[in-house]
Amino acid sequence: MPLSAPKSLHVLIEGRVQGVGYRAAMCRVARDLSVTGWVRNLADGRVEALVQGSRDSVEAIILWARRGPPSGRVDAVQTHDIDPAQCGTLQGFEARRDG
Repeated sequence: MPLSAPKSLHVLIEGRVQGVGYRAAMCRVARDLSVTGWVRNLADGRVEALVQGSRDSVEAIILWARRGPPSGRVDAVQTHDIDPAQCGTLQGFEARRDG
């Protein structure tokens, strides 16, 4: 895969990740890293995200996702590659309504 090709991942984060500012913090980090996509809470207590960007930027946000904000606790992060073409053109990074 060429270095300039975008990388897209579906991400599920488990732990104490709701009600601790996880989504807002992830939005700030994603914007700083020029990662596009979205993040939302799930009814089962997990956080779900779709992240897209350069390989280095996506790897950096996944490293952050494994730590999360200081007020949270991350127990597990699962990632699944997605074909960037299936994601369409993503602009910015947003917190979405709960799923």
